[in-house]
Amino acid sequence: MPDLTAGLRAELARIAGDGALLTDPADCWPYGYDNSRRQALPQAVVFARDEDRVAALVRLCAEAGLPLIARGLGTGTTGATVPDRGGIVLSFERMDQIKRIEPGDRLAVVEPGVTNARLQQAIAAAGFFWPPDPTSAATCTIGGNLAYNSAGPRAVKYGTPRENTLGLRAVSGTGEVFHTGVLTTKGVVGYDLTRLIIGSEGTLALVTEATLKLTPLPEAKRTLRATYADIHSAALAVSAIMAQPVTPCALEIMDGSAIEMVSRYSELDLPDGAGALLMIEVDGPAACIREAQRAVGEAARVSGLLELRLAETADEVAALWKTRKALSPALRHIAPKKINEDVVVPVSHMGEFIDGLEQLARETGIRIVNFGHAGNGNIHVNLLIDPDDAEEVARAAHCLDAVFALVLRLGGTLSGEHGVGLEKRDFVDRELDPMALKLMHAIKAQFDPAGILNPGKSLPG
Repeated sequence: MPDLTAGLRAELARIAGDGALLTDPADCWPYGYDNSRRQALPQAVVFARDEDRVAALVRLCAEAGLPLIARGLGTGTTGATVPDRGGIVLSFERMDQIKRIEPGDRLAVVEPGVTNARLQQAIAAAGFFWPPDPTSAATCTIGGNLAYNSAGPRAVKYGTPRENTLGLRAVSGTGEVFHTGVLTTKGVVGYDLTRLIIGSEGTLALVTEATLKLTPLPEAKRTLRATYADIHSAALAVSAIMAQPVTPCALEIMDGSAIEMVSRYSELDLPDGAGALLMIEVDGPAACIREAQRAVGEAARVSGLLELRLAETADEVAALWKTRKALSPALRHIAPKKINEDVVVPVSHMGEFIDGLEQLARETGIRIVNFGHAGNGNIHVNLLIDPDDAEEVARAAHCLDAVFALVLRLGGTLSGEHGVGLEKRDFVDRELDPMALKLMHAIKAQFDPAGILNPGKSLPG
């Protein structure tokens, strides 16, 4: 790894501009971590200000052979923004302008440092929303959402960032600026570089501007909570709900272990014997909402249903969501260093998947808590472990390996929205076809011939 010579420091300072460069280790350490709890010290931190400076920085790093790692606000969970090979962290937190909102064309143009919540607030005033809504929406950036293709609960109806982004401006690994996509919802000229860059975790190009496709706010919404005797009944209900014409805008699942955990720290208004629950929301035109609610509710009435509740007021909606919202704090309290994987299986195989997880928990002695976005089979599998117990850590590693094998056997994928980063990189070749992986390495080399953009992330060597 090249040292930061006096000449390199001077050039970095010139490109970054006043107040936009950190080189003291004490100042750089806070930019060397993400929510994976991995951490490494960058050689310097540069705050992005505009596209020209980003391009100049990329050219300098390519010439010097310095790794360049793009970073939003560090909410990712896979180590994708951790500078494990040193180099420069490029923080986009100050490049946070909402450039324009065009209601007539249903689009917004934003810089990558805009937070998801701030964007939603701005476009709501014009009657729109952007469908991706990760749990970390209050603090995660649009650039990070695009880097990981992070979606959240609404993806079941409205899709992921790939389906809700019209185009990008970006800088390649050679420091060349280019534009992808169109301003319209139709367009088939050339290859779809927009969708290729989204989800690439900063390994192909650095996004400097995004044109986002907006969706009108629905006139009405209804919230239901369905409680079941066991997780298998809940999984059956998910399949029934997704097989009928009305697609819910949210369909969240919690298993019995998750319910038990929350009950330790929060009073729950659930029927006795609750072994799983579904949080269901439907939205749409006011004239149709009752029929949509009825159709989804009927589909949820499968064997094992204990209770189906409809929220009539805002307070009742909050009360129904209370159990789900209390889960993450409870998990942090009980297992602050849990292993959290966001795998995806076909909805029709959710029951079989959960059966397999229960068997693995028995075989390995590792407690497993499951919840997530049931409508598209995106299950957050949490392995609760004591990181100071070496024997338990070893059993957890064996359990996780078996979880991934089960996911792939059922036709699933190893990550739905958290990305790959460092955490899953060494498992990727189990899922990807060898020829496909070879093509991906070739694409990486074409975009980034010097190999400086987030090296060692996403794809195995």
